Parts: sequence; structure tokens; C-alpha cells
Amino acid sequence: MNALIKLELSRALRNKKFLFFSVCYPAILFLIIAGNADSTTKVDGTGLTLATYMMVSMASFGALTAVLMGNSERIAKERESGWVRQLRLTPLPGRGYVLAKTASAAVVSLPSIVVVFVAAAAIKHVRLDAWQWLALTGIIWAGSLVFAALGVAIGYVASGDAVRPITMIIYFGLSILGGLWMPTTTFPKILQDIAKWLPTHAYAALGRAIEQSQAPHATDIAVLAVYFVLFAGGAAWLYRKDTLKA
Repeated sequence: MNALIKLELSRALRNKKFLFFSVCYPAILFLIIAGNADSTTKVDGTGLTLATYMMVSMASFGALTAVLMGNSERIAKERESGWVRQLRLTPLPGRGYVLAKTASAAVVSLPSIVVVFVAAAAIKHVRLDAWQWLALTGIIWAGSLVFAALGVAIGYVASGDAVRPITMIIYFGLSILGGLWMPTTTFPKILQDIAKWLPTHAYAALGRAIEQSQAPHATDIAVLAVYFVLFAGGAAWLYRKDTLKA
């Protein structure tokens, strides 16, 4: 499995387009959104400045990009090319393939988080305590596993031609409605009610609680846990179904 993880990392690091959109693009988007924001105006209901609020949003968005976009497309194309079938002929267990995909995506997601944080601190002068920076990095990185599981599930349910549009619809839908691109307080009431139950909203809320020096809310943790069980369970079932078809 270690050899497969190294191979996956090597492939990801050679893909310059993927690296740009997963590592650089979120930081650029953060600077565009928070570009003219001052250091005193607060986002309604949070007590956080726009730059501090959007820093967590874009770090979460970057991690989401790395684990969701990378996993879904690679798995769907590998299924069609016969690579997954070849791996089944080796001693590598099925869980090893899924773990290798998740681990490689998680490694790539870490730089996307750090780059957003560096941009926020150096350019927008966001200041937090050392423990908050460390806690934010850890919780956003760990939370991305929820979407890594979703990426695996999409990769097994979609064909190579259909995987990109399906992933993009889910990707942008979760990002926008979950409040990663703009505060949900600007949404109509009905969209705010929907956003509260989306995994992306709960994901970013964990980080914002740390910025506010608070413990993450139990509801947000529960929402993410339920989605992880659903996505991981769905991915496992789809993998077994795909194995039987092969």
C-alpha cells in the first residue's frame, strides 16, 4: 500500500493544473473576496472580520477541492482504463486502494490550507494565537476526510465521461450553499435553513468556533459524523458492487 501511496502522490504532484486549483486558487479567491475588507467591520452574528471569516472558508474550500476533485475523477478513469481491475490481481486489499486514495488526497490538501493561512496572515494581517493556527490546521485537515470519502463514492458511481460534470455540480453546490464563498447570513431565510444541514457549512463552522476561542458545536460535529458514515458507507458498498461486476 505504501508503494501505491507514493505513486498517487507522484501523479498528483506532476499534475500542475490540479495543484493550481487545489493549492493556489483558494488563496487567490480569498484575496479577491477579502481584498477591500477593513480590519474592523464584522460579519453579522460572528464577531469576526471578513478576512478572518473567509480565511477558514477558503482553507476549507481548498481542502475540499483537493480531496473531492482529485479522488472522483481519478477513480472513475482508472475503473474505465482497467487499472483498478489490475490492482485486484495483486495482494493489495480493496481497503488498501481506498486508503491510498484518501491518504494521497489528504497530503495534497494540507498545502492548500497552509497557503491560505499564509496569505491571510501576511497580506490581510489576520492575527490568531499559536494554538488557534495549529487547531485550525488540524481540524480542517481532518474534516476533509469526509469529502475524500464522497470523492471515492462519486468515482465508483460515475463513468469517466460523466464524472467531471457530476463532481462539479456537487462541488460548487456544496461550496456556495454551504457558505464557503460568502457568509450564509447574506442568504434568504430558506437557504440559511438548508445551509445548516450541509456538510460544508458544518465543516467551516468548526474552524470559525476555534477563531472565536470556543469549542466546536456538537451539532456541527454530529452533522459531519453522519455525512462521513453515509459517504464512507456508500463508497464501500459501491466498491463491493464494482468488484462483483468485474
